[in-house]
Amino acid sequence: MRPEDDYPATSPVEAVAESETGEGPGLVDGVDELHRRWHDAQSAFVDDPRRAVQEARELVEDVLDRLRSTFDEERERLEGEWSAGREPSTEDLRQALQRYRTFFDRLLSV
Repeated sequence: MRPEDDYPATSPVEAVAESETGEGPGLVDGVDELHRRWHDAQSAFVDDPRRAVQEARELVEDVLDRLRSTFDEERERLEGEWSAGREPSTEDLRQALQRYRTFFDRLLSV
């Protein structure tokens, strides 16, 4: 096996583009709703700047919570079979590392 075979088929930028276009899984669910909430917060700035900043902060906190949840779900999926007491093979570990790298790259590309 060649080292390049370990790398994902799509680049991190392509993965994010896919998630934004609905052609692949995103890092968080409800992107349209999040964009709407951001637009609402930004639109409210003229009438109530303090409220707009508060809403923006809450929105960022919501996104971070969703990212944390996505990571927790991914970790559970990656490590699920190991918790059953089965010793993972080197191949299992290689695949887990590959999936973590893909997830890591997607996080950094945002």
